[in-house]
Amino acid sequence: MKVVAAYLLAVLGGNTSPSADNVKNILGSVGAEVDDSKIDLFLCEVAGKDITELIASGREKLASVPSGGGGAVAVAVTGGSGGGAAPAAAESKKEEKVEEKEESDDDMGFSLFD
Repeated sequence: MKVVAAYLLAVLGGNTSPSADNVKNILGSVGAEVDDSKIDLFLCEVAGKDITELIASGREKLASVPSGGGGAVAVAVTGGSGGGAAPAAAESKKEEKVEEKEESDDDMGFSLFD
């Protein structure tokens, strides 16, 4: 990911086709370790390709990947045990509010600046 980020920074800086030295300089400026083989592999993969087209095709691929969070929500909404968890969460919020009020009463009715 460091190599991809450095490459994209170089592109944002106006260099339409960054070289390995450009990527190494960016990574070296922040003290990141540089792996020449990873840089070379990445540059071979993106050679001659437009970065905006690569990003667009990557977004299309990511759209089909499940995010993992939706399944748990669906189970909590449709499952019988999920309904019991929601009131418990609401009760804990109420308890937190009560505790805050108790802490504010400890000042005995005056503040430091009265």
